[in-house]
Amino acid sequence: MPVILVVVAIISIQLGAAIAKTLFPLIGPQGTTALRLAFSSILMLVVLRPWRMRLKRAAWQTIAIYGVALGGMNLLFYMALSRVPLGIAVALEFTGPLALVMLSSRRPIDFVWIALAVAGLLVLLPLQGARDIDATGAIYALGAGTCWALYIFFGQKAGAGRGPEVVAAAMVIAAILVVPIGVAEAGASLFQPSLIVPGLGIAILSSALPYSLEMAAMTRLPAKTFGTLMSLEPAVGALSGLVFLGEYLSLRQWLAIVAIIIASIGATMTIRPKAAVPATA
Repeated sequence: MPVILVVVAIISIQLGAAIAKTLFPLIGPQGTTALRLAFSSILMLVVLRPWRMRLKRAAWQTIAIYGVALGGMNLLFYMALSRVPLGIAVALEFTGPLALVMLSSRRPIDFVWIALAVAGLLVLLPLQGARDIDATGAIYALGAGTCWALYIFFGQKAGAGRGPEVVAAAMVIAAILVVPIGVAEAGASLFQPSLIVPGLGIAILSSALPYSLEMAAMTRLPAKTFGTLMSLEPAVGALSGLVFLGEYLSLRQWLAIVAIIIASIGATMTIRPKAAVPATA
C-alpha cells in the first residue's frame, strides 16, 4: 500500500502541474501558485484540523521552516514552468533532493552517480550560449530543487511520529507566504468565479492529495524504496508535458532526464550514510 501511495502521488502532482500551466496566461505563475496553496490550505484545515496538535515551540519552528520550504518550492517551480517544459523543470528541480542524498557519499561507486547527474545537468542547463532552454527558467527550477531538499529534510523531522496534520499546518504557512505575492501579481483576475473549479482541482491534485500521501508513505517505507520510487518523477513529468501540453523534448533532453533518473536510483540504492564521529567524553 505505501508503494501505491507514492505512485499515485507522483502521477497526481504532475497531472496537477500540467493543468496549472494552462492557467498561466490568465493569472500568471504567481497567481496560480497562490490559488493552489489557498485552496489546499482551506481543504486541509477543514479535513485535518491541525490546530488540535499539542506541540512544543521547537516542533512548531520545524513545521514553520517546512512550510516556508513548501511555499518556496511551489512558487519557484511554477515560475520555472512558465519558461521551460514540464519534464525539464522537474528534472532540474529533482537535483535538489538528489544532492541531499549524495552529500552522504562515502564509496567510489557513489561518484558514478554524481557523474551521471552532472552529465544530465550539463545537457539541460543553458551553458555556453545554448538557447534551447531558458536560463531564468533553469535558475528558478534549481531554486525549487533547493527548497525541495529543505522540504524533505524538515518534513521528515516535522512528521516523525505525527500524522498528516503536520502537512496541513505547513500548507497554511506556505499560503500565508505566497498568497500576497500572487494577489500583488494577478490582481482582481485571481478572484474570477471561473477559476474556482480549476483552482480546487489543482489544489487537490498538486498539493492536498500528493503531500498527504507522501507523508503517509514516507514514514512506512524504507528510505531506499521511497527514494527509488520518487526517482521516477522526472519521467512522469516529461510524459505529462508530452501528453497534456504537447511539449516535445529532443532525444538529447530525454537522455539527460534518463541520466538524472538513473543517478537518483543508483544513489538511493548504494549510498550509505557516513559513519558518525564518536563524541568525546
